[in-house]
Amino acid sequence: MKRHVKWAMALAAAALAAGSASAVMAACPPGLPAGIACGAPDLKLAPGGGYDVDPTHAGVVARVSHIGYSYSIFRFDHVKGHLVWDPAAPAKSSLTAEVDTGSIATNVPNFAAELSGDKFLDAKTFPAATFVSTAFHQTGPTTGKVDGVFTLRGKSRPLTLDVTLIGAGAGFFGSPRLGVHAEGWINPQDYGLPPMFAVPIELLIDVEFAKAKAG
Repeated sequence: MKRHVKWAMALAAAALAAGSASAVMAACPPGLPAGIACGAPDLKLAPGGGYDVDPTHAGVVARVSHIGYSYSIFRFDHVKGHLVWDPAAPAKSSLTAEVDTGSIATNVPNFAAELSGDKFLDAKTFPAATFVSTAFHQTGPTTGKVDGVFTLRGKSRPLTLDVTLIGAGAGFFGSPRLGVHAEGWINPQDYGLPPMFAVPIELLIDVEFAKAKAG
């Protein structure tokens, strides 16, 4: 009797595993071109090595308090960076990233040009905001924290990003990739922004990294 129970439990576990795998595969839409593979939230699917930001699948959003009424959404579309990923020892990984401050966009007419001007981001003098990691901390199967130094308008301060793996996989045409969502907060006064920006600003980052080509 006990043997039958053990067999039943083993079969049930196998069925659940197969069901989970099928669910992941089912999430991949039909009709994709040959050579395109969908991702899944599994770090093991991202082989170690160097990865570059895919600039066509990357964006940074700043949620800025609109004088207490709501949050204004500012988006930066020009992002580049490099990730060195070590799946066997995530703590040994590293990241450098750069955002073009002049690429800011907002749905308020003519405001983007003003924000990138010398009164605010001063993109001509400081064309890039940068992040350089100092430590990786894995907190769960698909989550972690990345400590680093964030530099804006020539001023550098510590910043910790809460990171969630969205998906990893074989990528496009044999080039593995992984995608993450990250969140962090900065104090605008630490970076010399005008007093009207007095409330901490939330940064929301969505980015895909593609395996860097050898050589």
